Amino acid sequence: MSAPDQTRWPSPAHAWGMVTLLFLAGVFSVIDRGVLAIVVDPVRQDIGIGDEQVALLQGLAFGLFYAIMGMPMGLLADRVSRKHLVATGIGLWSLATIASGLAQGFGSLFAARLMVGLGEAALGPCAISLIADLFPPERRGRPISLYMMGQGLANGLAIVLTGLVLTHAAQGAFTGLPLLEALAPWRVAFVLFGAGGIGVAAAMALLTREPERKGASIPASAKGVAGKAELQWLWANRGLTVPLYLAFAICFTAAYGAGAWTPTLLLRGYGVSPAFLGTWLGPFAMAFSATGPLLGGYLLDRAMQRGRTGARFTILTLAPLCAIPSALAVLAPDPRLAAVLVASSNAVFACVGTVMFATLQTLVPANMRGSAISLTLVLNTLLGATLGPLLVATITERLFGNPAMVGWSIALVAIPCVLISSLLYAIAGKSTHAAFHSRTG
Repeated sequence: MSAPDQTRWPSPAHAWGMVTLLFLAGVFSVIDRGVLAIVVDPVRQDIGIGDEQVALLQGLAFGLFYAIMGMPMGLLADRVSRKHLVATGIGLWSLATIASGLAQGFGSLFAARLMVGLGEAALGPCAISLIADLFPPERRGRPISLYMMGQGLANGLAIVLTGLVLTHAAQGAFTGLPLLEALAPWRVAFVLFGAGGIGVAAAMALLTREPERKGASIPASAKGVAGKAELQWLWANRGLTVPLYLAFAICFTAAYGAGAWTPTLLLRGYGVSPAFLGTWLGPFAMAFSATGPLLGGYLLDRAMQRGRTGARFTILTLAPLCAIPSALAVLAPDPRLAAVLVASSNAVFACVGTVMFATLQTLVPANMRGSAISLTLVLNTLLGATLGPLLVATITERLFGNPAMVGWSIALVAIPCVLISSLLYAIAGKSTHAAFHSRTG
């Protein structure tokens, strides 16, 4: 293995300035993809579509394209200027968000959501790879946690900000403003959020510098075959990469499966109102979403600064198990306790994500950091986001045959997933120790 990299790192002001912009980009990415779920009924009525078409806009139009373009974007992030790629991605999805607000029919809205997915596919690989070259390994936990925290908080922010825009637009707050005054309130929300993203894209392009790539690299792909060298490295280290990536995808199968159905658990199992979700589940979900990345970043940096590089796999092995109480929220005697329990999983899964991304940036060669992150996002979308919610629904309908049993379905999916994930992370940790024992991270 190569000696520890001695290259000078960017100044703290520049490094944290870029992380701040990546934080804002992450916030806008979640808001821009999630605002449609908040304005479903106005959109249906305005452009004359049904629930099935809305589902296509929310799922297929964004998720499938996002997954398909994930790996190409990761490979690009390892070959071109990441700051320009991420700025272009932010600009593209922001313009597509504005186009969503101006769409006059299902076809144009579907095309706009496709472009949102394409633009957002560039963010994750570029962001994590940039952070890896802005900070030394023992200081990457906190900046990655800040970036992750922005995306965790954004779901709650999307609800709050969209509500404010809809309320003020309905009261005539945008009267007299070019373009906005002629738009329905839901359209105003799309246009404003898209405009905010364009500001972040401009700042990224004009105010930041591309950091030097640091660390050992793999040889470029032979004969211009994109991805060949990356696949060879992954296969050569399959004792590590297979359990590591599977552990993450299976862990987030639990996350997506539970997350998609926990509001329904509270509504059906405890008979609460939607207002209860806004009062209890929303705020606690935001609080835990902020706590998880910070905790993961703190634990990781503390361990790395003390030279305990193996601690990252200890965290990854133990953290998924902390989601078991959340999976058993169906046993809570009170809906408020159940809401706190289900919200707590946000901290657990955000902690896992923070430590996983930081660990990958340390283990993989410098010129495949973007594609390494892309692979996690692709697997999470294709396996976790697709299979998790479907497994819960299938167990509820086919095993129990009772919609009120959805809480038990969550438990039957989430608990085995986190147990398997924990075991796979332990296996990956042992493989890492054997393969990378001479590497200090």
